[in-house]
Amino acid sequence: MRHRAWGGGMDAFQGFGPGFFGFFRDLSQNNDRDWFQANKARYENDVVTPLMAFITAMQPRLEEVAPYFVAEPKKQGGSMFRIYRDVRFARDKRPYKEHGACQFRHASASRDVHAPGYYVHLAPGDVRFGAGIWLPPSDTLAAIRTRIVRNPDDWASIVGDAALTARFGGIDGEALSRPPKGFSADAPHIDDLKRKTFFVLEGSDERVAGRPDFPDRVAEAFADAGPLMAFLCGAAGVPY
Repeated sequence: MRHRAWGGGMDAFQGFGPGFFGFFRDLSQNNDRDWFQANKARYENDVVTPLMAFITAMQPRLEEVAPYFVAEPKKQGGSMFRIYRDVRFARDKRPYKEHGACQFRHASASRDVHAPGYYVHLAPGDVRFGAGIWLPPSDTLAAIRTRIVRNPDDWASIVGDAALTARFGGIDGEALSRPPKGFSADAPHIDDLKRKTFFVLEGSDERVAGRPDFPDRVAEAFADAGPLMAFLCGAAGVPY
């Protein structure tokens, strides 16, 4: 685990308090438009305000950990995910997400959720944060797999990185049941070559997220994810 002293002085962020998680507990029991509209002011005060403060607090920390990644405290088009679900083609027609979340993306792809990024997920009983790449497009996924094959020792050093494994327990992600087309079943790191997503996540809890120093905890996790992010950025052709 890489411990660092973060600059930036006092932050406005004071933690994700009971009101934040309480809103989502109530929403899970009342996930409809009438309830949400009646509680819109509560959503703004208890969810949006602390999320904006958290993203702002992450700006100087992210500059130290990964300067090409961006923390944008904006309600739309920034680092915070919208609460509205896309239900057009979904069986689940609940209109609202029952968690808060933000993603810090590479400056070259600031609106692409499928690019390398850092992620924070905040739900009652389910707090997670980490880094990786989620369902990248086929050309980027092929580039990651090819880089693993061509640099097996580099990938082995990432998989075996002491800080990364101690904090996250290893690299995870949805995978194919068979080797991808063009890759041998006996290739080194075949289990990782099957992956369609590559990520590391640290599980936490509401108590930790409720503390003012939560951005420091998240920044330390982001720093420990550095070897993976550097590799993914190299495969994607963007600087780290």
